[in-house]
Amino acid sequence: MAKWPWVERGFSFDYPVGKYPDIVERFRGLPARVEDRVRGLTREQLTFSDGGWSIQQNVGHLLQLEPLFDGRLDDFLAGVTPLRAADMSNRATNEANYNEWDIERLCLDLRTERLAQVERLNALSQSDFARESAHPRLNIKMRLVDAVAFVCEHDDYHMARIAELTRKTRS
Repeated sequence: MAKWPWVERGFSFDYPVGKYPDIVERFRGLPARVEDRVRGLTREQLTFSDGGWSIQQNVGHLLQLEPLFDGRLDDFLAGVTPLRAADMSNRATNEANYNEWDIERLCLDLRTERLAQVERLNALSQSDFARESAHPRLNIKMRLVDAVAFVCEHDDYHMARIAELTRKTRS
């Protein structure tokens, strides 16, 4: 299981807004990273659970959250504060039965959703990335560039979990 639970993490966003192209590029890379991690794994490895979510459930969770980011992007652009909240119970992920899905379908859907977000972000100006709103759980102000970085941190959290599960299924 994760060594540092997601909900216990704090974040400090202290870089210039001009860093947004780097952060958007990091954001864009998730589908390729997921595809690389799951390539060659058996169904048993993909659906193995050590008490938490399986690899497929982690990938499904990342897919499940794409509409949340899309909505938060709308919130930033419309000047809405606070941003819409995530369902911290993860009910939708828990009920989606991602272990029954085809991993290729999960990866394709994740790629499609994420690259649509990248297209939206690439159409924005630097001043758009400086727009601010309040994050509902963290209770801090963040800029759009920070929100993209926050999603990248969440991606990394789940990629580390996928790597951990992969190691466990190979031992």
